[in-house]
Amino acid sequence: MSADSSKKKVGRREFMGTAAAAAGFMIVAPQLVRGTAANSAIRVGLLGCGGRGGADATYTVNTGKARLVALGDLFQDKLDKAKAHFDKFQQAKGIPPIERRLMFRGTNAYQEISNSKDVDAVIITTPPYFHPLHLAEVVTAGKHVYCEKPVSVDPAGCVSVLDSARRAEGRLSLEIGFQLRNAPPYVEQVKRIHAGALGDIVSGEGHYYATWPKLPAWPNATADERYIRNWYYSRILSGDIIVEQNIHIIDVCNWVLQAHPIMASASESHKGRPEKGEVAGHYTVVFKYPNGISLTFGSTQIGNNPWEVGWQFFGTKGSSEAHYSGPVAIYGENAWKWGGNQPAAKGGSQAFSTAGVFEDNLAQADPDKKMSFVDSILSGKFHNQAAQGVESALSCMMARHSAYTGREVSYETMQTSGERWDADIDMSQFS
Repeated sequence: MSADSSKKKVGRREFMGTAAAAAGFMIVAPQLVRGTAANSAIRVGLLGCGGRGGADATYTVNTGKARLVALGDLFQDKLDKAKAHFDKFQQAKGIPPIERRLMFRGTNAYQEISNSKDVDAVIITTPPYFHPLHLAEVVTAGKHVYCEKPVSVDPAGCVSVLDSARRAEGRLSLEIGFQLRNAPPYVEQVKRIHAGALGDIVSGEGHYYATWPKLPAWPNATADERYIRNWYYSRILSGDIIVEQNIHIIDVCNWVLQAHPIMASASESHKGRPEKGEVAGHYTVVFKYPNGISLTFGSTQIGNNPWEVGWQFFGTKGSSEAHYSGPVAIYGENAWKWGGNQPAAKGGSQAFSTAGVFEDNLAQADPDKKMSFVDSILSGKFHNQAAQGVESALSCMMARHSAYTGREVSYETMQTSGERWDADIDMSQFS
């Protein structure tokens, strides 16, 4: 990739054509943790009222140390639906309804919810394309923040996220939504691997096999509204499946190997997906990690095939395997297994992922993640996970860029490229 092309601004319309051929600070006051549930908890604002946002907010409220007080979204129907749900949900916990004045709609909703004096922390679950902008606003307003993955869809956004991290350091909790790192089976397995259970790791494998999400047609919406509502189908708004969805497994691999990949060689295609939408139907990647470790990764998002998500590592003393549904184990000299085989998730693969409804090995992942976030605020031992979020995002971006260009790409090249994606949408129409 030449210096000129690496710093190129990629617009939505240009991108679609190319793809067709080939993306004041605060601390919660002590008085907030005393008294009744209605007035003692951390006051949370939800920015982005879709399925994942609803799940994140629910888990946060279920800690018993937080209450949802504000909502922000581009669209009124999503605000109304979220309010109806959370008013009923929180009423059972003695928490009053969300006030209408704390429902922020439109282009400036992210600024209004961030700067509200009634909000202590913000959960960001907007389309990934907007994460760097929204994260910067929340941090500037001095609010703690839980930002869903990925932190950005492009390298330029990663630079912005690291700037937000520097401004938040030591004063705010900035949490990134990689809940797998809080799932007890994986925590225990990785602890054992880091202690040498596998010996010297030689190679690894990860996979994320899934169906494609069936989103509403929105026949009465404008083209831009439909594009944003169904951002999951957009390469630019989502980052493509490897950045938006597969990042969970690549993040775990980085966690296990305590490093990011230094090179990637990849391929992708749209084959197997319906014609609508721009994102890939599959990815195949070979990652090169430090110390000569190689890792293969494969993903699909097609058809109605069963979900299977997992990873394996192979070392001089044994091997390991882990799954969303299935064994989490180590074999060889230091054999170990977490609680036997786990049952498959109920409710179907669609509910399993996009709505954040997790069972089996992930049952405690989200509850423990949200408790960790809330406790970091109340204790003053603030988290700052932005660097981890950027590292995993760039790891995925280098594979994506390799697939788009047909060339091997290095982490350093991706990190310093300055590439910026432009959705080419006039956001003022949603004011």
